[in-house]
Amino acid sequence: MRFGVLQFPGSNCDQDCIHAIRNVLGHEAFYLWHKETNLNGADCVIVPGGFSYGDYLRCGAIARFAPIMKEVKRFADQGGLVFGVCNGFQILLEAGLLPGAMQRNRSLKFRCETVHLRVENNQTPFTQKTKPGQILQIPIAHGEGNYFADAKTLAELKKNNQIIFRYCDEKGKITDEANPNGSVENIAGITNKQGNVLGMMPHPERASEAILGSEDGKILFDSVLAWLEQRKLVPA
Repeated sequence: MRFGVLQFPGSNCDQDCIHAIRNVLGHEAFYLWHKETNLNGADCVIVPGGFSYGDYLRCGAIARFAPIMKEVKRFADQGGLVFGVCNGFQILLEAGLLPGAMQRNRSLKFRCETVHLRVENNQTPFTQKTKPGQILQIPIAHGEGNYFADAKTLAELKKNNQIIFRYCDEKGKITDEANPNGSVENIAGITNKQGNVLGMMPHPERASEAILGSEDGKILFDSVLAWLEQRKLVPA
């Protein structure tokens, strides 16, 4: 399978994603520069973490206007898989591919640590190899990861099972103490209504090998591969 990894000025997790796909999973991965207007046959598009365009104005606010994002939106509208991580999640929110918005962490401090996530929905292309309620250990690294959605949007997310991950303690309990950034209802990751676009703040690419302290993130990439193989998607 072919994974296209977006690359903006200021991206710094793109190489981590390339490494996870190429060297851990053994599949093809290539960069997609922000000025490109073609996804070059990608089966899945990854929007990585970092500080696109220096995070000026708001995180992801400038990246949403990059030429490559028009193709990402077209790809998503046609059912293609789009996987946004950290700054990638922020970009997808700003671009309108996902509902809601990001605010500064409630502590107003950058948080870099390993957190626990509870799988809320394992019936997505990104989580089909997980179990309902499974607890994953995956690191975060962000200063603006406080997810917010108004009451109407939150109700829609719940109705459509779009809440995919919640921050929890090591036993899977959803508590305020386990919430590292103040996200509404401990939300750590969501999909669009169709389920083919995922945004999450934690970094699964940084938890894809035992040497990194956790392999829990690898299961998300394995899920994507299984979904693509099952459907034998035609490249974009």
